[in-house]
Amino acid sequence: MRTTTNPFDDDKLREECAIFGIYGTPDAAAHLALGLHALQHRGQEGTGIVTYDDRDDQFHAHRENGHVGDVFGDPAVMEQLVGNSGIGHNRYSTTGDTMRRNVQPLFGDLEFGGLAVAHNGNLTNAINVREDLVRRGSIFQSTTDTEVILHLMATMSGSVVDRLISTLREVEGAYSLVCLTRKKLIGVRDPMGVRPLVLGKLGPSYILASETVGLDIIGADKVRDVSPGEVIVIDEEGLHSYFPFESAPSKLCIFEFIYFSRPDSVIEDSSVYEARKRIGMELARENPVEVDLVVPIPDSGVPSAIGYAEESGFPFEYGIIRNHYVGRTFIEPTDEIRHLGVKLKHNANRAMLEGKRVVLVDDSIVRGTTSRKIVEMVRAAGATEVHMRIASPPTTHSCFYGVDTPERSKLLAAQHTIEEMRHLIGCDSLDFLTMDGLYRAMGKEGRNNEMPQYCDACFSGEYPIRLKDHEDVSRGQRQLSLLRDAS
Repeated sequence: MRTTTNPFDDDKLREECAIFGIYGTPDAAAHLALGLHALQHRGQEGTGIVTYDDRDDQFHAHRENGHVGDVFGDPAVMEQLVGNSGIGHNRYSTTGDTMRRNVQPLFGDLEFGGLAVAHNGNLTNAINVREDLVRRGSIFQSTTDTEVILHLMATMSGSVVDRLISTLREVEGAYSLVCLTRKKLIGVRDPMGVRPLVLGKLGPSYILASETVGLDIIGADKVRDVSPGEVIVIDEEGLHSYFPFESAPSKLCIFEFIYFSRPDSVIEDSSVYEARKRIGMELARENPVEVDLVVPIPDSGVPSAIGYAEESGFPFEYGIIRNHYVGRTFIEPTDEIRHLGVKLKHNANRAMLEGKRVVLVDDSIVRGTTSRKIVEMVRAAGATEVHMRIASPPTTHSCFYGVDTPERSKLLAAQHTIEEMRHLIGCDSLDFLTMDGLYRAMGKEGRNNEMPQYCDACFSGEYPIRLKDHEDVSRGQRQLSLLRDAS
């Protein structure tokens, strides 16, 4: 069974991972630890840093399960991570088990020297590539798809950049990654730009990070977003940019704006916080309801609830208070305790709710388990009506691009109509933002069905990148089912 940071929070899509890299600063490890701390929300199971010290020509690494503050809060650990360049990673396991050997960055000694790799996303043909590499003699030390990149690079020829480009031509999927060698920091974003990556600068030092909040915490300035399909190479001569892959339409994950990114981040020149407020305003236009209060389900529902309140004219109140200090629970999450789990994370503010008609605003519904418990809790606090408004379309499909989602049979919206969902959750009314409403909130006229501007596969089922491994597994399951039927 997977161990999570908060075993009671099982009703959200899990963030992918976070990556951070810096080149040309005397104390790279301290900057990396701070950057990873700001990006903790993207991965909370494990964290790691690899640095390179040109004074002794050595790489230094530390990787552990746990939060950034726990792992790198030890001065003895930080003292070992000397060097003026490095990369770091926060992990939430999307492929591979939760174990120390899967914590990134991964490191290998290749023909040209040491190479560290950290990766955010998912390679959709990793199983096929891995099986081929094993047949050719590769010995894998982890179960994460990131290691495929290291082994492929070992089989290529040319410079480290040539090897990396050749390797990425062999893989498919959604990814952003950073690589560290003795002389270079390299950043790459997949050709469709599904996963985000930004370039920053602090004095003479260049930085690569999953989000701008990683730059903010160390006082760095954002230079620009790394473009889809761009390879950035940073060395002692400066920054070099390459576009070696065939151009493809941009498909940034729209869930970055709905939930994944921190609200104080800026993605492609758009404030995440402002985008969420606009989403809430659009939700109010599409799905009005007569209530006394607009109440967010904290924390992710707050900006959208503010937008909903502004547009609807009903007052915004914190009718639910979140406990920010749950962390790793001291209680074993049995089924009986799980039923009480929402009380560990959320508590009803009775003084605000009693005798009131309430609309609860949340960013999404995945399994519906938490939504049901919160509705029960709000009713128990004296609310006379409880309505729910969801600041995204129904989540009907699993993600295969680096987001850990339940299989489709576990997604509430994939198995039930909205009215059936309303009945199961127990609210008086339930409505979701439409796909067109979501795109309008993002500044588009609506969703271009022929060429959607974002990856919205979790809502539409339209996957922009081939799912090679999943197709092979599904084909094998179908063949097995046919054989069983035939027998």
